[in-house]
Amino acid sequence: MTGPQAPQTTRNASPRRLARLAAVQALYQLDVNGGEPSRVILEFLQHRLNDVVEGLDLTQLDRQLFNDLVAGVAQDREALTQMVAPALVEGWPLERLEVLLRLILCCGAFELWQRSDVPARAVISEYLEVTHAFFDGKEPSFVNGVLNRLAHSLREDEFGTAAGEGK
Repeated sequence: MTGPQAPQTTRNASPRRLARLAAVQALYQLDVNGGEPSRVILEFLQHRLNDVVEGLDLTQLDRQLFNDLVAGVAQDREALTQMVAPALVEGWPLERLEVLLRLILCCGAFELWQRSDVPARAVISEYLEVTHAFFDGKEPSFVNGVLNRLAHSLREDEFGTAAGEGK
């Protein structure tokens, strides 16, 4: 695959996690090479998602979720950027983040914002795993913190009324 490669830790990933991983990779390709989201989605569906790549059986991924994530994040990029930026540590602009990390945060933000069928804690957990697939350092903790703040803002009904209080 062109762009970032997911390591062995994702070999037994669920169809939805595979969709999230592939969506981040497709969005990375869009960010680096430009182009139309629909063409990148079609390219991935026709040429990249019919194989086992680096131990990932991409034939099993949730194609609808993949399509929704790539198209939605590409379409709503500005709104997602405006959502994610306030959840970052003060004085840390989103543009300063590595492209892949920014895309992971935007995908997580998109699901928190547009996919109420997926519980907020599941979204956070899934993107924590996606981040682990690409990074070995402090990035997973960073993504966890940012998405947790964002989830409390976008889905406060799922977290109770007091800060840190769960249901």
